[in-house]
Amino acid sequence: METDQNLRHLVNAARRGDRDAWEQLLDSLYPRLRAFVARRVPASEIEDTVSETMTRAVAGIGRFQPGPAGFDGWVFGIARNLVADHFRVSTREHRYVMAGNMAPPGAADLPDDSLDLWENHAQLRRCFVMLSEGDRELLELRVIAGLSSEQVAALLSKRPGAVRSAQSRALARLRQLMEQDDAGS
Repeated sequence: METDQNLRHLVNAARRGDRDAWEQLLDSLYPRLRAFVARRVPASEIEDTVSETMTRAVAGIGRFQPGPAGFDGWVFGIARNLVADHFRVSTREHRYVMAGNMAPPGAADLPDDSLDLWENHAQLRRCFVMLSEGDRELLELRVIAGLSSEQVAALLSKRPGAVRSAQSRALARLRQLMEQDDAGS
């Protein structure tokens, strides 16, 4: 994570067309941006959506205004809009691919710890999709994208305290779903 001063310097250099600055900015965002997009679009659309997000960020850097969401939040806002556009245009319902209760291929060859970890991840995915869209989006922005509560608040037009409270409630609901899933197993 860049310091605020270094980030401002990189953004200003990117505005002037400095390719190295763009590379540093986008490289620092890419893994989190890809993970965020991957949770929201079909696998075949991930790279195109991430690429389009980065292309729009480069093209729109002149319109970027530093604010509470910061540069990262601005780029994630572009990604959110592209995902929303994708589903408006395609009219396809967004579905998560779930692993269910089936063991992964080759499970018999996995050490017990690896199989337990895989089962925990499968349970988390099962329960995560049972959350409301709002809870999922909030947790994806905070946990997967790694945005601060201030950045998420700016993106979602909420106060940072409301984001922290909503995150706490969403995590409590996820925990409850996981406990119910454990009891049903």
